[in-house]
Amino acid sequence: MHVKTLDGRVVERAKARGLDVLVYAPHFERLPEIRKRAERHSDDELLVVPGREIFTGNWQNRRHLLAIGLSDPVPDFISFEGALSAIAEQGAALCVPHPTLLNVSLGRPEVRAYADHIDAVETYNAKSLPPVNSQAKRVAEEAGLPAFGSSYAHLRGTIGEAWTAFETGIEREIDLVEALVSGVDRRVVHRAGPSHRLRNLAEFAHLGYENSWGKINRLFLSGTEPTHPDHIAYGGRFDDVAVY
Repeated sequence: MHVKTLDGRVVERAKARGLDVLVYAPHFERLPEIRKRAERHSDDELLVVPGREIFTGNWQNRRHLLAIGLSDPVPDFISFEGALSAIAEQGAALCVPHPTLLNVSLGRPEVRAYADHIDAVETYNAKSLPPVNSQAKRVAEEAGLPAFGSSYAHLRGTIGEAWTAFETGIEREIDLVEALVSGVDRRVVHRAGPSHRLRNLAEFAHLGYENSWGKINRLFLSGTEPTHPDHIAYGGRFDDVAVY
């Protein structure tokens, strides 16, 4: 349901692990580029669906939203309400990745408050430590929202460590969107054992790189970056909800 890396080796590993679909949602890349890459790596055995993990709010108070089924690009670093509105206008599925994880996620109060807008909550993330996943499961159950599981793979080896098994066929992007929006029955599945635990720890350690100041500075302090709301590609459509 959510990976950050995509190349030929990722595709091979996904197929070897028996996966049918990957949602590819890299950080700070615009939807057209994500879609092109997804199409290039899709074939009769594996469907790669483009997604966007949108950073809402500023860096100190950011909340991530996973949108699947967007038809038009939505930038990062816009207000939470602005992102909700843009996703709803396009009829995309709105999923909550890694709830309660550090300062990058929706917490229990927010999930409850916006439950009517949310289609699914991630209850198992191969990057999150066990207490965080346990808490995420409680958040989804308390809000009465469907669950999903994800490898959240930033590293190739994590592909296939966690997944979502839907009780319906998914042949196209729209099939996945409809399954999420309609709340189709599904199971959240993940591997176990020492190997899985090591991959979990490797992914968690990767957070240090993700949150380095150098990356922050490069990504959003310049209005020319691909997903900055001031980028010319957005044509000023998000000026009223931009936070930078």
